[in-house]
Amino acid sequence: MAKTLAGHAAADVLQNWDVQHIFGMPGDSINNFVDVLRGKKDDIEFIQIRHEEVAALAASSYAKLTGKIGVCMTIGGPGAIHLLNGLYDAKADGAPVLVLAGQVATTELGRDSFQEVHLARMFDDVSVYSETVASAEAFPDMLNQAIRTAYARNGVAVLVIPDDIPRDKIKNATSFTSSLTSFSRHIPQKEDLITGLNFIENAKRPVILAGTGTKAAKKELEAFADTIGAPIIFTLPAKGVLPDRHPLNLGQLGQIGTKPAYEAMEETDLMIMIGTSFPYRDYLPDDAEAIQVDVDPAQIGKRYPVSAGIVGDTALVLEEWNKHLQRRDDRSFLEECQKNMQNWWTHIGKDTEETSTPLKAPQVIPHIERIADEDAVLSVDVGNVTVWMARYFNITNQDFIISSWLATMGYGLPGAIASSLAYPDRQAIAVCGDGGFAMNMQDFVTAVKYKLPIIVVVLNNSRIGMIKYEQEAAGHLEYATELQEIDFAQFAKSCGGEGYHVKTYEDLGPAFDMAKASNKPVIIDVEIDLEPPLPGKITWEQAQGYTKHMMKKFYKDHSVEMPPLKKALKRLF
Repeated sequence: MAKTLAGHAAADVLQNWDVQHIFGMPGDSINNFVDVLRGKKDDIEFIQIRHEEVAALAASSYAKLTGKIGVCMTIGGPGAIHLLNGLYDAKADGAPVLVLAGQVATTELGRDSFQEVHLARMFDDVSVYSETVASAEAFPDMLNQAIRTAYARNGVAVLVIPDDIPRDKIKNATSFTSSLTSFSRHIPQKEDLITGLNFIENAKRPVILAGTGTKAAKKELEAFADTIGAPIIFTLPAKGVLPDRHPLNLGQLGQIGTKPAYEAMEETDLMIMIGTSFPYRDYLPDDAEAIQVDVDPAQIGKRYPVSAGIVGDTALVLEEWNKHLQRRDDRSFLEECQKNMQNWWTHIGKDTEETSTPLKAPQVIPHIERIADEDAVLSVDVGNVTVWMARYFNITNQDFIISSWLATMGYGLPGAIASSLAYPDRQAIAVCGDGGFAMNMQDFVTAVKYKLPIIVVVLNNSRIGMIKYEQEAAGHLEYATELQEIDFAQFAKSCGGEGYHVKTYEDLGPAFDMAKASNKPVIIDVEIDLEPPLPGKITWEQAQGYTKHMMKKFYKDHSVEMPPLKKALKRLF
């Protein structure tokens, strides 16, 4: 009977699952499988990164964006350890990711060999599947099972591969498993739908809090909200489900959010949570009735005492409700929310229309908006930049990806790299703070190497800005938040890309125009002034904390920095 290398059979499994990209780094304990992939390079592209964290973050981004499994590969020991941050991002945001982790040869396992780490144990907490291949015959079937489990449970699957396994020969026999996909839609229970309907029909001021579970139900969500006269507040990772200027959209909630969203939550008598498990309890109503729709029964009532829970596919639930609901005649609450939102747009529009220097972050966002294609992918880093993009960038039809639940800095660049590879015909833009970008900046050269025409916008205030604000809001003095300045434009040029350093308002437009026209990776390094990203609504506790900080600063060095008074007063209770 004919025999084949176990590595070749495993590579066939990857192809059967339509794996087209693998992010990783070759090395001694994975090189035998890397050599197999060399022979498959026309079908599976190996993207060599400079740090394994980027491989995992890129794989996670790829999965979030496409719905297809993201794949990363590394040696054992140090390389595998570097993956963890990106894998926890995938776990937290429910992204299917496959890890192919090298390991010392089977004859060396358990002998305290060079770079040997107990990988299956190390990956146990972050994964939905974590196994070590014990025999060459099992390799293809275990790989198949790992991929299937990652898809089925929307999580990280880890396959640890001792280095001798891929080169061993196996019988060219029929596999025990199949790569055929079959996924069910969760059908809601009729009695739960009726219970939810009763609450909806009796509500006078309903508000919808929509999460990523609504991405595949945009039309149903829009029709539902319009029928019941309810404004929609979107969680951050769901930004873009409806355009930001849509008349039903009140923007985001929380510190990154809008004042109208905050106030709608204060006034509602029924919160309808759809496809989200929003984590910030302080921004939810104190005692309003609530119903929750989710495919995962474990999420129902997890963060708020809901009165009704509907377990089911979001689109199916909304379709059923839309069949039975009559259009609400009294739309006064919705109309008041819409007036509030128009006032909000006018209020924050003044920030973006300033033409002064030094620059402030809100002045930069309209230029990103201006050059962004209608189908661009925006990969946004974590920090103050999250607030600026959530609040000021008006999404129309773009995709928006971010490290949501883990909120790890350093996400923007890997996300843009993954976006450009997943959709080479679409524009990929990373928006980063200088702190976040510096965490993974070495892999800008990866974009250069693979000729990925990404645009990286760095909002550079030489600070870990969000932490500075958090320290001050807690009443502390700023400490350890200053960053040594880096000229990111010169860095881009040294990598073989293009770079533009922007210091004045007059330089903004030309720099963004040149970046859009370029066919190379570009960094636009924009110097911005220090300005706290004020919450959409400032609470008394935050105001008191900031006052405490100002008094400490006054007594320490007789100086006081204050946020713009008019802006602060408008957002204060």
